Amino acid sequence: MLINVPETVVADALRGIAAAHPELTVDVPGRLIVRRDAPVEGKVALVSGGGSGHEPLHAGFVGPGMLSAACAGEVFTSPVPDQMVRAAAAVDSGAGVLFVVKNYAGDVLSFEMAAELAEEEGVRVERVLVDDDVAVADSTFTAGRRGTGAALFVEKIAGALAEEGAPLERVAEVARRVNANCRSFGVALSSVTTPAKGSPTFDLPPGELELGIGIHGEPGRERRPMMTSGEIADFAVHAVLEDLRPDGPVLALVNGMGATPLLELYGFNAEVHRVLSERRVPVARTLVGNYVTSLDMAGCSVTLCSVDEELLRLWDAPVRTAALRWGR
Repeated sequence: MLINVPETVVADALRGIAAAHPELTVDVPGRLIVRRDAPVEGKVALVSGGGSGHEPLHAGFVGPGMLSAACAGEVFTSPVPDQMVRAAAAVDSGAGVLFVVKNYAGDVLSFEMAAELAEEEGVRVERVLVDDDVAVADSTFTAGRRGTGAALFVEKIAGALAEEGAPLERVAEVARRVNANCRSFGVALSSVTTPAKGSPTFDLPPGELELGIGIHGEPGRERRPMMTSGEIADFAVHAVLEDLRPDGPVLALVNGMGATPLLELYGFNAEVHRVLSERRVPVARTLVGNYVTSLDMAGCSVTLCSVDEELLRLWDAPVRTAALRWGR
């Protein structure tokens, strides 16, 4: 691994983010990344976070048009409520704060406690729970569906609406609508190796893959012999569409889990589009790359989000973050 020692991996990464992105304020000891211009007067602030190891989620999504702040936990470990309270205080302009929470037990508990503490300090808080993974109903870390790729769509679309000056209740309502319109399915071609362990966290023999894997290496629906890109796309997209059943255009995220090169991801994207075309599902926009990752895991995930004219307009709105940047 390209690290110093496991104990400083997160701090070292945060120092690197600070060096690369002077438009951000990075509190390395406090594990916070904040827009340098925060708080923005009259604007609802968006705060998210989670365990490190899923970059660019969430640190890479801090900036105009998306998040106001992100809280970084240790690798695959939820941030603590104190981080979230400090983040909320740093970005609240008086218009309120929306917490975007992936559905993992630790994240949910921490953000619930943080919301209560922030409100005691006079900060209005709304929360949206991201729970888009159709692979399993319950898993190692969750009650209900896991939160995965939909976090990107929620943060981008709600962030754009907040940038327009919409009130907190409206931003929260749209964020929840986006989550309800999203479904995801992930596939692992290899295990994940955490810095602390230094070896694969689960056994996936050569020539096999795990269908429906979680972003922490949680088991999925089933294990099979290696499949072609087209066969994986058939399985993953059908699993998503069985649950989502869109009646109009979708946004498509073809996401790498960290170790799969873009050459393979673009090839997989072609297969995803083939399946969607066969199912007569129009694709309004496509994003391909490593956005919601799992350290060095090889594999991919598909997230589809049903959109109407308003949601598509907000998706296309300008954004300027480390990982997403368009429109200005």
